[in-house]
Amino acid sequence: MNTALDVVQGFYAAAQAADGVAIARLLHPDFEARTAPGMPCGAGGAFHGPQEALLRVWGAVYADFDTAPYAETWAQTTDGTVVVTGHYRGTARATGRGYEAEFVHLWRVTDGRLSWLHQYTDTAHWHRALTPALGSG
Repeated sequence: MNTALDVVQGFYAAAQAADGVAIARLLHPDFEARTAPGMPCGAGGAFHGPQEALLRVWGAVYADFDTAPYAETWAQTTDGTVVVTGHYRGTARATGRGYEAEFVHLWRVTDGRLSWLHQYTDTAHWHRALTPALGSG
């Protein structure tokens, strides 16, 4: 039987492989995501259900960025919440500009699947990557 940490680790492996099918398999039917306000691509806010999260968060981000989250620290709270810190690393497709942005992810796992995500990240780094460099136009 997979632990909550195993399930969450599965997300990072799938995200680094850009495997949307694997991500979809990990999501609980009642999945809820709250992503950082100000995320580019319209990916910031509250999203309900796996399909909405796949399309409006990960799909929107992957359309504009070649990116992945890289987890660095893991902890599990007494209520079962999995806390992960790390960095997103990638490149904006339109500009070719690289970026790195810290993140904190809070996850809940229900019935062996991801049921809730709360994401914190420095959205300014994401936006800078989308802005063409001075003199490149």
